[in-house]
Amino acid sequence: MRTVTVRVFAHLRERCGNDRVEIQVTDTCQVSQLRQALTEQVPILAEWVPRCAVAVDAEYAEDTTSVPPGAEIALLPPVSGGSGGAER
Repeated sequence: MRTVTVRVFAHLRERCGNDRVEIQVTDTCQVSQLRQALTEQVPILAEWVPRCAVAVDAEYAEDTTSVPPGAEIALLPPVSGGSGGAER
């Protein structure tokens, strides 16, 4: 097992009261396992984790992507709203 730091943004940061959470994952963790660990170890995020994108080292990651030791991990909430263009 190892500790991974996950950066959180927007309303997720507000929910956590911090811009980072630390979780325990297996040494051969993939993003799908990281999602599961987040859901179990940080219950306040559980409802949001399935809807969020995950980035590993600043690249959007699929659930099958490996999470290497020392990787920068980010949990990115969905974005909504806006009109898609500037008003005139």
